[in-house]
Amino acid sequence: MQKRYILAPGPVAVAPEVMAKMAEPIIHHRTSQFSAILTKVRENLQYLFQTSNDVIIFASSGTGAMEASVVNMLSPGDTAIVIRAGKFGERWTELCEKYGVKAVNIDVTWGDAVDPQKVKDELDRYPDAKAVFMQAHETSTGAKQPVKEIAELTRHRENTVLVIDAITALGVYELPMDDWGLDVVVTGSQKALALPPGLSMVGVSEKAWQMSKAAKLPRFYFDFASEKKAISKQTTAFTPAVSLIMGLSMVLEEIRSQGLEAVFRHHRELAEATREGATALGLKLFSRAVSEAVTVIETPEGIDGQAIVKKLREQYGITIAGGQGQAKGRIIRISHMGYLCQWDMVIAMAAIERALVSMGCPIELGKGVGAVQAYFSKSEGK
Repeated sequence: MQKRYILAPGPVAVAPEVMAKMAEPIIHHRTSQFSAILTKVRENLQYLFQTSNDVIIFASSGTGAMEASVVNMLSPGDTAIVIRAGKFGERWTELCEKYGVKAVNIDVTWGDAVDPQKVKDELDRYPDAKAVFMQAHETSTGAKQPVKEIAELTRHRENTVLVIDAITALGVYELPMDDWGLDVVVTGSQKALALPPGLSMVGVSEKAWQMSKAAKLPRFYFDFASEKKAISKQTTAFTPAVSLIMGLSMVLEEIRSQGLEAVFRHHRELAEATREGATALGLKLFSRAVSEAVTVIETPEGIDGQAIVKKLREQYGITIAGGQGQAKGRIIRISHMGYLCQWDMVIAMAAIERALVSMGCPIELGKGVGAVQAYFSKSEGK
């Protein structure tokens, strides 16, 4: 029997004890027992988001929370500035256009971070823009975006909110919502929170709450106001994903026990070690703004990235991710999120080496693995 590993950037590996927690007998969601769990979960989400404001939980993928962020902030005919640095940045535009919002797109070369000056120029050109939509980390390219710098452009504009897709950023690296002045921050369960897909969470600033009162786009299930009212009653507006929230309660307690800095350091070390391994093999990193969430590697000339992904999955039992959109076939992506440790990065690098050699790539077996091992060896005593 072949052992299987998942090192894709969502869904991610889930710890056995968390799976066991979610397998416990279901409790009813309209009971004091569940309300107590939910209240503690919401407190710990505030710790994770680094905010004193409410964090809303939806039973949906992260895209559901992205849609919620559009419909709760805007009205038909409004203008929004959208930073498109990859496949998921394009999703903001698609959502805006579905609801009759004018999207002013700032297109960024895939693998790059947006230039904050370009955002400032568009804000000056469109002073009535109600929102700026962006990724904290563009998962499709591995490019980390300058959230703090963009927030400096929006935090003092009373009628403009900054909406952040932090689905592969929150819990991976520093992203303090209140300190940086972020208005709406979105995440999902199947990334850094190391849970199965099915939960999304949205942090909402006081400015965003006030703006949501004037927003006129239609919403029913994804209504911030309904959920805010439910929070005051220690419940949810609709039936929650009870088992996932039970798992979330366990994950958040562990994050709080470790402390955010330790959690961020863990992801940083996995990413740095993997980049060292790729570089030692003579491979090129795709992103010019590397992230702690995922390492994105360009495939050597003449080798299809999708073929590497297929070989690892079908022959080696290891799931990584390939490219999307214009990057399909050109890159492979290795996640550092979920229930992973140093040895998983060693395994990932060993598998990539073997796959490349079998495809005729002239690399030296063990060179990438050795670099990964050397990195972790040096960091062991720190």
